[in-house]
Amino acid sequence: MENKKIYSYMGFAAKARKLATGYNTCIYMMEKKKVKLLLTAEDLAENSLKKMEAAAQKYQVPYKIYGSIEQLSKSTGNVDKGIFAVLDENLANAIIKQIDHMQSNEKEVF
Repeated sequence: MENKKIYSYMGFAAKARKLATGYNTCIYMMEKKKVKLLLTAEDLAENSLKKMEAAAQKYQVPYKIYGSIEQLSKSTGNVDKGIFAVLDENLANAIIKQIDHMQSNEKEVF
């Protein structure tokens, strides 16, 4: 089940210019300690997922995997982007809360 709220929050972040996209930009923003949440698409290449997870751990940034490249790109006004850095604390917390809530619900349904 998909959650439209998460895509809305991602759209808000993009409109508010509180969203960085793409590998190099997200790494740069993590180095600058501006990233409140690193979000990658579920269908991102496995190697890219591993690199981003390692970077998130290195810079101690919350990390989530959610949605598809197509859905996330569409909601943020991008094309073929699968790596996103949310730069706003409140939006990041709202997205984390929604993803955690959805994932806990999925585990209850065998």
